[in-house]
Amino acid sequence: MSKRRFSLSEKQLGYAMVAPSLILIAVIVLWPIMLSFWNSLFDYRLNDPSLSQRTLGSEINMERYADNYDFVNKTIEEILAESSAEEVTNEVETIQQGINERHNTFLSEGDHEEKFNEVLETVRSHYAVKDQSLKYVSIDESFKKDYSTYLTEQSESLASLSSEQEGAMATRLSDLSGQIKLMDSSFMKENFVGFGNYAQYLQESRLWQSIGVTTLFTVVSVFFELVLGLAIALLINRAFFGRGAVRASVLVPWAIPTAVSAMIWKFLYDGQSGVVAHYFEQLGIIQDAGQLLTTSAGAIFSIIFTDVWKTTPYMALLLLAGLQTIPHQLYESAQVDGANAWNRFYKITLPMLRSTILVALLFRTLDAFRVFDLIYVLTGGGPANATEAVSVYAYKVLFAQQNFGAGSALSVIVFICVAIISTLFIRFIGSDLMAGKQKG
Repeated sequence: MSKRRFSLSEKQLGYAMVAPSLILIAVIVLWPIMLSFWNSLFDYRLNDPSLSQRTLGSEINMERYADNYDFVNKTIEEILAESSAEEVTNEVETIQQGINERHNTFLSEGDHEEKFNEVLETVRSHYAVKDQSLKYVSIDESFKKDYSTYLTEQSESLASLSSEQEGAMATRLSDLSGQIKLMDSSFMKENFVGFGNYAQYLQESRLWQSIGVTTLFTVVSVFFELVLGLAIALLINRAFFGRGAVRASVLVPWAIPTAVSAMIWKFLYDGQSGVVAHYFEQLGIIQDAGQLLTTSAGAIFSIIFTDVWKTTPYMALLLLAGLQTIPHQLYESAQVDGANAWNRFYKITLPMLRSTILVALLFRTLDAFRVFDLIYVLTGGGPANATEAVSVYAYKVLFAQQNFGAGSALSVIVFICVAIISTLFIRFIGSDLMAGKQKG
């Protein structure tokens, strides 16, 4: 009897064919989202040495500690060799003894001495410590507090003593005070806060203001882009002389990079030399040419106007593709039956174009809600955060303030908002379209 050949069912074959795409999506999309969510559970700040690593317990940055411990001992030896004042000598010797006692206690735990010596050799060779198991070492919480408190007290004591000295010795003592303070920053704080970052920002008015600005920008800009885009699509879908050139020219604003177009419009809106600002003032749209970028209402109008100018061609392109799928015979039959232009548009064009409009609205709504470069270049979120979209706010916290924990929380909030928008589109609009196709 011949062996039965291995074969996949139709369902299994389908899963096998989409598996590479699912894996790619997981790596490119899901992994960064999961990493952002994990970062958001920590008070993780690169501008604070004690919080520059995600820690679930007490840890020490061995690289920083070894480097500063080495410097502290060298500076102490130099001070003891140069000092002739008994007060200074006694104070520095006492500090050296206290640090060495605690240092030896730290090295006596586990394999800390072996790791310290390896890190110290690496630091003295002017190389960075790349092994994370060497760079970050667990430390007893009570011992860490005692060591850290001692270093803080001695740093303050040396700063006070430095103010009583003169010349080179005052500088030496001040340097030692700073080095001991840096040594204290080697101790990492346990910075797991759970959902604390979310609780903090959800109670903050600035976040809700930025979400409101983003929502206003999205609704108004997408509405005008849809209306104008549909009008342009209907126009360039008709046969007339030079249609190809008109289609190409319509797409020019969309082809310009957003950052470049934002910079161009920033000059056009300028109250001193901006052409657009000048003519808006002449037409009575604004009272003063400087209002476009210096007032809340003017700045919001400016970013919406710029976005509509740039992205309407994209909407028109999507709708034009949908219009070209509508059979021309439908219009001819309706015209024979006596339907006027409005009836043909309302009874044929809109129903046949409904799925295309949904896709265009979904793409543009998600894109508009995630707006960043346009606002960042054009207004920077000003004036007084009046145009600060939630993505711009997240960028400022994440990169300008280097607060990775809070910035990641804001990024996750943006993702949740986008997911809600997608769900609403699919639930309240997409389901009707799918039901209509199934019935047919």
